[in-house]
Amino acid sequence: MKKLAKVFGLLAVVSLSFYSCGKTGDSSTAENGTESKSQVSGSDLKIAYILTDSVIANYEFFKKRSGEITEKGRKFESELGTRAKGFEQEVANFQQTATTMTMNQAKAKEEDLVKKERNLMTYRDNLMQELSADESKLYSDVYDQIQEFLAEYAEDKDLEFIFSNTRGGAIWYSKKAFDITAEVTEALNKKFSSTPNTATDSIAK
Repeated sequence: MKKLAKVFGLLAVVSLSFYSCGKTGDSSTAENGTESKSQVSGSDLKIAYILTDSVIANYEFFKKRSGEITEKGRKFESELGTRAKGFEQEVANFQQTATTMTMNQAKAKEEDLVKKERNLMTYRDNLMQELSADESKLYSDVYDQIQEFLAEYAEDKDLEFIFSNTRGGAIWYSKKAFDITAEVTEALNKKFSSTPNTATDSIAK
């Protein structure tokens, strides 16, 4: 299975632009040509950020569900391996007995083996698709839960922005004072542990 990493592109990184706008009154412009300007100070903004890779990796819900997917993948691998060995043995038996068969018997057996091989490949593809669907659902569940939590967190802390800081993302530097990663991770895990059975259903076995 592919590594569950490089996640959380859902939270958009907003580019903040500070500008001044001037309003010129008819009388003042005629007299002295001056403009009154208003500016927004960056210090007025209440912002924070999370190291999203760290939040995801240490979120107990994510660890639990990804572990279930990994175990399901091992189970599928074992089942596929058993079927593949059975097919290989059947092919080997045919190769040993083909000379004792009539042409029609050999042709029929070959067609049967081709069909079984095709079915085995279809089975393998279905297993891979199921695991991929489980992984996609896990990402979606994590995005939804963290986004919902951050909305509540921002309201409670009176924050205007919470940025997503990821390696290779748009944020190259941010002051540690604005880092709420540990606090968010702890709160998420506390919330998850208090309602373990209602977060989402477990991965189907």
